[in-house]
Order: sequence, then structure tokens, then C-alpha cells
Amino acid sequence: MATPLLSFHKDILEQIHDPSTSDLLILARGLGLRRLICTLMKIYDSPRNLVLLVNATPEEETAIGEELGIIGCRKPGLRVVGYEMGKRDRQDLYKKGGLISVTSRILVVDMLQSDIPAELITGIIVLHAERVTALSLEAFIVRLYREKNTTGFLKAFSDQPEYITSGMSPLKNIMKELQLRTVHIYPRFHQSIKDTLENRKADVVELYQRLTEPMEAIHHAIVQCMTTTLSELKRSHTSLDLDDLTVESAYFKAFDAVVRRQLDPVWHKVGPKTKQLVNDLATLRRLLTYLLTYDALAFHEYLETLVASNTISVTGAARQNQSPWMLTDAANIIFQAAQRRCYTLSRKAADRPSAVIDLVNDEDAWDALDDMEGHIRRLTAKSPKSWIPNGMDPVLEELPKWDLLADVLQEIEGEIMRQESLSSYSRGSNTVLVMTSSARSSALVSDFLSEMDSDAPKGKRGRKMMEKKLRRYLYWKGGLARQKRDGKNQGPPEFSEPRASASNTPGSSTGLSEALMKKDKERAVRTANRRRIRGGAPSSSAPSKPKEGLRPELIVLDDCEEITTFLASQSASSLNDLSVPDGDFDILKGILASQLDPDFDTRYGLLAPQQTVVVRAYSDDSDDQVLAEIQPKFIVMLEPSLEFVRRIEVYRNSNPGLGVRVYFMVYQLSCEEHKYLAGLRREKESFERLIKERGSMLLPIYEDKSLGSKAGEQIIKTISSRLAGGRKELSTQISQVIVDMREFRSTLPSMLHASGVLVIPATLTVGDYVLTPDICVERKSIPDLISSFNSGRLYTQCELMSVHYKQPILLIEFEENKSFSLETVSETTKTYAKPSTKYPAKKSGTSAESERAPPSIQSKLVLLTLHFPRVRIIWSSSPYATTDVFKDLKINNSEPDPTRAIAIGAEEDPEAGAGVNAAAEELLRCLPGVTAKNSKYVMSKVGSVRQLCELSREEVQGILGVEPGNLCWDFMHRGERKRTR
Repeated sequence: MATPLLSFHKDILEQIHDPSTSDLLILARGLGLRRLICTLMKIYDSPRNLVLLVNATPEEETAIGEELGIIGCRKPGLRVVGYEMGKRDRQDLYKKGGLISVTSRILVVDMLQSDIPAELITGIIVLHAERVTALSLEAFIVRLYREKNTTGFLKAFSDQPEYITSGMSPLKNIMKELQLRTVHIYPRFHQSIKDTLENRKADVVELYQRLTEPMEAIHHAIVQCMTTTLSELKRSHTSLDLDDLTVESAYFKAFDAVVRRQLDPVWHKVGPKTKQLVNDLATLRRLLTYLLTYDALAFHEYLETLVASNTISVTGAARQNQSPWMLTDAANIIFQAAQRRCYTLSRKAADRPSAVIDLVNDEDAWDALDDMEGHIRRLTAKSPKSWIPNGMDPVLEELPKWDLLADVLQEIEGEIMRQESLSSYSRGSNTVLVMTSSARSSALVSDFLSEMDSDAPKGKRGRKMMEKKLRRYLYWKGGLARQKRDGKNQGPPEFSEPRASASNTPGSSTGLSEALMKKDKERAVRTANRRRIRGGAPSSSAPSKPKEGLRPELIVLDDCEEITTFLASQSASSLNDLSVPDGDFDILKGILASQLDPDFDTRYGLLAPQQTVVVRAYSDDSDDQVLAEIQPKFIVMLEPSLEFVRRIEVYRNSNPGLGVRVYFMVYQLSCEEHKYLAGLRREKESFERLIKERGSMLLPIYEDKSLGSKAGEQIIKTISSRLAGGRKELSTQISQVIVDMREFRSTLPSMLHASGVLVIPATLTVGDYVLTPDICVERKSIPDLISSFNSGRLYTQCELMSVHYKQPILLIEFEENKSFSLETVSETTKTYAKPSTKYPAKKSGTSAESERAPPSIQSKLVLLTLHFPRVRIIWSSSPYATTDVFKDLKINNSEPDPTRAIAIGAEEDPEAGAGVNAAAEELLRCLPGVTAKNSKYVMSKVGSVRQLCELSREEVQGILGVEPGNLCWDFMHRGERKRTR
């Protein structure tokens, strides 16, 4: 269903639809940016036009294609160019015209190879303009586009104003790279948007829910840990400007990137403690979110995994650098409160005074005290479930919003019945739309609604679901305890199912031992007299004071042994029930039984709209299409979302006569409320900065960069005054560099093109860049360098370059504005034993610890240069520095030949010459140093194997390289040396 455009949408299209102009549009999120883009593409849809969509994700390509089909742009609609499409197919598709979405990397290569007629491109639409920088492929595309086409349009769009406010004149830089001169800014407080959306307002019911006492304690403790961690980070780096890093900004995902950007210049000097602090900030931020969205058991389980990963490394040894926040008192509160939300453990009866045991058994007195103080009684321990360990009282605290959601749905049901009783026609559907923050939250809410007990008191409506999760948790916890006892560090093992027998005698192979049965009986006797607290639940296993000084791993894992002992004492049927915690087998059996059910359609058919609840996570602009398709009259926002609030405003004004009621749920005095308000304030401040920058911005002047002017510049640059006393010579050939196709994932080809060098893409077998007929460059970033050393790929690459080129070069390129270092402080500050003066050290001069240590990157580079003496290593701090180095290397040298560069090292048809010299070629490949990649090259240098054997050592090394040549020559002449001896 096509949604009509609002008045401010029409105003925006009126300003940007002209194909003779190029514009940048910055729109507030949630106001229908995708609808504007699709409408604009429909205007340009014609076989006579070639319109390219750039920088769109695969999900966006699918959604835009669907929306274009809805609004009537179907034949052929939006075509997507992917990696599976061949070169000839892409050429045919470009010639047909229409709307085409293409990835930036493919478009760059096609433009450089002239596979796409750049002069025939009608226009380019660029999404996510906030990501465009001088190093991005989109800026490369715009330069190539404007070299051959100065009349086509370029429309750029963005709905992330917060990303265009960092740095010096960020808006100006984006417009410079996109070569634009006009920008349109439309915030939510724009007058036309404000007038349009305030005509019809939705009925909003704001519901503020308080956290439970344990959740409030955990929330405050997490915030305290964040404050302490942030203060420690600022204290350890007083030279950096970290004043903008506050706890409020730590609520957002971009906070991690901001902290890392601030520390990038000194990252090589940063120790492991600082790195741990940076990681802890991200962990604590996730904990704040998980506290409000995970159930109690999942949150406690996540805390236990944090403790395990913080104390034990992957190899099983104790970690050296632990998180400092886990050793604070606030962390103690987090772990204890998280466990109390799940269950409590009773104290052993043998540890209590007899007088107390006699007094606490008066059930009537406890019931009277509960009624007087208004406490809700918990489940008594008289008939515990068979799979619950003795002494464990399941608390299973539910999220407060679950009860609030149940009440809201009950209210919506009553409102729907009231409207149906009036028998008045009203637009919209009775389907209730529940929006959550993530897919995990949606699944959790769906489970709660499907198993909710509406007759249970508040706080117990999801008891059935939580008990299933508790069974799964006990199974996982018992597996952890058994692994810790056995000293294993692998996933939770499957429980072996003991064979059932009539009497579980100790003598049988599958029965329990006498000691275990005796221990189980003693435990049962002790727990029979356990103390009863208010509400009928057993008390905690120990008071809080003794646990305040314990380490987190002791707090979390202290009950593992008891759970393991209990699981070992259960029967086979109990273990089977425990190992299927979520009832997956029951669902499967129900589906299989439904195939034989005569009432299949009644049980599993479509539900009426008033009985349907759709639970969905917040997404991008595709939420607008969901609202248009479902047309709900009742919307529940389980978590606040600024973008979705605006989508509801647009949806309400796009459907006049439709009454919409929105239930807006927020946890009061929590990070959820603070994050929503802070996000609203950040967006407003970002738009204000952009408006001020637009008012004072100096527009750039673009020069004519056609091919003729570039050729003239190259002629002037190639004048050399160093020859024959100032004699000048002119070179009409443009400076060019042959670049491997895979290198277009990096930013260096874009920088080479921006500096005036002609970039020729090709599929190279040897090297990444060919600068001259004699110079070949293999580029490595730091992570790629480490992986190449570990896999041995770099040795093969240097060997091939040494064989085919006179000047092989290894380029090690660091990231821009980051530490120029191979190793960090954590890797270099290793303590080794100093050699004693009394007992001299070994001949090597190193201690035993240093001998066992793995070789460093520097030592591997030294070994590489010893094996390949002709390989030169160039260190570059950024792509800009690499560009200058390449241009210096090309001075007074001839240009490379693309045909020869592609042919070097490339494998020919293996069937070529089959039956003529197949036996000789087979013999040649058996020689050491001759591989499948250089065998054709060897055959081009020698006429036969006999001629190869008659060559000297130096001649063989000239063909194969130094080390491979030595191996081949020694192998061929080894028998001759033996005979001469």
C-alpha cells in the first residue's frame, strides 16, 4: 500500500527534484527519508536515464526495491549489481539504463576500465553521506564521475546529523568531497515539519514504571562502576583532552569509538591496564542495557560468563590483567543482587541454634505476620518441584514492564470490545503492535505473552516461562561445576543418561554410590527444618556481611558443587526433563500431532485481528512500511525510541480519520530515560551546529579536471632540469600505476588518483602495485602483515617478486592518525631474568624465558631480508605518505605495461601443449624450487630440461631466485658431485 506524501515531503521534493542541480539533504530520523528517495527515483525512472544508487546496504537495496514496486515502479524496477554478475553482463545492464544499485568497489573498477559510460550517466544518488571522507570510495567515484560528466546530477542524503559535527568544518568537508554547493537541512523543529505533524496528534499514554529494589541497586552500582572506571581512565592520561567523556555520553554506542579515537595517537604507549579500562566501559554500558531487557536468569548467567572470562584465560591459566571494576564493592552489590533476583539458598539446619529451629516452625504465626504487613506469599517449600535442588528457593523475579504490558493489553482488549459494541466503522486494524529494542527482547516478550497466566498475581504471571529458564540454567550451571572440578575448559557437556532400573541399588553399575545416597539423606534431613522467612520462602544461604569481602568468582560459583551433587542424584527421567529446558520437544510433538488433528485449521489457522499481537524490534525506515501495511490503532512502545515516535507522527498524519493510541513505557529514573532525553538533546544541538556552519561556510571552487587539463599538468610535471646542464625533455605519457583488483578495498588507489596518477585496475598474480617495469610493491597493513607471517604467505609473495622483478618492495602501511608502532607496550614490556654475573649466561645471551617466547615481528622481518636480500622495505605512516613515496619512485622511470604485468606469474591453460611436452613439464615440476606458478616462466627461459641442467648456479638463481635456485641446482648436480668424489 502506497503511503501519501505529506506537505513537507512535497516541499523537499520541490527543492531537490531538479536534475540540473546537485544537492545534499540532511533530514531528521524517522521523518520518511526512504519515502523521499523512492519518490525521487520514480521521477527519474526511464530507459533513457541511467541513475545509480551508491552506498546502500543489501537490506536497504531490498527494501527500496520493494517500496519502488509498491509505488508503481516495477518494470524493470531497481536492478542490483553484485559480485556474482560478470563483466559482460554489467556492461549490457548499464547500456539498458534505468535504476541500478551498485556497490562502490564494483563501480570504481567499472569506471576505471570504462565498462560503464560515465558520460551517459544521468545522475548518482549517494546514501549515508555522513560516511563520505577523503579516503572513502564514494569520493573516488565522484572524482571519476566529474572528470567525464559535468552535467549529470548528484543527490546525497543523510539522517545522522550527530556524525557531521566532529572535527573542523565537517559539513564543508563532506560537500567538498562530493563536489556540492547546496545543502538542505530539515530538523524536527523546522517550521514546515512542525506545522504538518501538529495537525493531527496521536493519543499518547505515557507510563513510567519504577524498577524493583534489586534492579535499582544493580543500576546504581553499574553507574558507580562506570564513574570509577572513567575517572581512572582520565587520571592515567592527564595529557589528553578527555573532559567530554562523561557517564551520560557513555550510554551511547558511539562512546566506545570516541574513547578509542582520543587514545589512538598514543595507543602504542598505552598499557594493558588502560586497554582493559576502555573495554570495561563498553562492558558496563552493555550491562545497563541488559539489566532492563534481559530476564533475571539471563542477566545472572551473563555476569557469570564475565567473571569466568575475567579470571581464566582461554588456555585455562589465570588472567594477568583483570577488570578493576570487578574488585570494587559496587561489583559485589551487582553480583549478589543479580543472584537474589534468581534464587536464594537456605542455610544448613545443622548450623543453626536449636532454639531458633523450634521457634521458626510456627506457620500460623508467619502467615499472620505476612497478612499484617501486606506481603505477598511466595511459594512454600512443602511441595518443591523434583528438579529444584534441595535448599534452593526460586525467586524468579520478572521484569516490571511485563506486568505493565499485560495490563495494557487487557485495557486494549476492553477498548476493542467497547468499539465493536458501538458498531461504528473506524479505519485501521485491531492488531496490537508491540515494539521492542532488539530481536532478543521481542523473543522474550513473545514467550511471556504465549505462556502468561492472566489469573496469577502481579509479578507471577510469567512464572511458567521463568521456571523453564531456571531448568535450563541449572543444567548449564551443573555443567560448569563439573568442568571446573575435572579441570576442563570446553562447552557444557551433555549429561549421560543412566539406565533406569527397578531398584537403584548401590551395587549396580548405573546406581548411586552409598556415600552419595547417605549425603543426599543428610541433606534432606537438614533442609526439612530450614528457616522460613516472610512470604513462605527459605532464607538466604548466608548473611551479606561475610560475602562482602569475597571475590566475585567465589560469590558466583559457590553453589555449583551443590547443584552438581543434586543433578548426579536425579533419575534418568529428571535428567531428560532438565536437558530440554524450553520445551522444544513438546512443541515438535505438537506440530507432528497436528497433522493428524481434524481441527487443524481451527487450532493453527489465521487469528482474527483483535486476537493478534505483533511483537517487532525497532528497525530502519522499513518500520514505515510495517505501519502502513498493518495500520494498527494500538501501538505499545516497550522501550523508548526517538525515531519511532516520529514515524508514528508521520503515520498518523498520512492516514486522516484513523485514531491511534500509543502506550509509551519508560523505566523511571533509569539509563533508559536518560538515554532518550540525551539523544533528543544531542540531535537538536547537532542540527543547530549544522545550521550555523552553513551560514558561515565558504563554498569551494572546483577546477576543470578533464583529461586534457590533466595531460597538460603531467607534461609540465615531467620536465626534468637535471639532464645535460638544464636541457628540458617532455614526456607525453601520463603517469600510471597498475593496481590489483583486491586493493580497491583500501584507500590507497583513491589517494593515487587524487594526486593525478592514472590508476589501472588489473588482476595481478605477483604483487599489489606495479610502479615501473622493474618495481613491484606488495602492500601490507599491520594485521595483514602478522597473518601473512603466520601463514607463510609473505615468503611466497616475496619469492615471486624476487623472481620476476628487479626491485621488489614490501610496503608496511600504518593506519592514519594511529600509533606508528609494530608492538604495543603490553607486548614489549615482558620481564626476563637478567644474566647473573656470578653464573655467566649462555652463548646466545638470552634467558630461558626469552628462548621460549615466540619470535617478534622485527625478528621475522630480519629473517625475511636475509632470505631475500633484494627486497626493500618501505615504512609508511598513512596513505598520503604512501602516495608521495610512489610518486618519488616513479621519477625518471618508464611507465609499466598492463599486459606484461598481468601475464607475469599468471597460470596459462593447463591443457595447452598436452601430449607434446607433457612428460618434460611433469619432470620440470618435480624439481625443487619449480612451482606451478613459475613453471611457465622457466619454460620460456630454457628450451629443455637438459638445457636447464647445463646452466650454472648463478644462471639458475637468476631464473628461480636465490634460495629456490640453490635448491634446484644442488638437486640436479648432487649425483655428479658424488661421482667426482
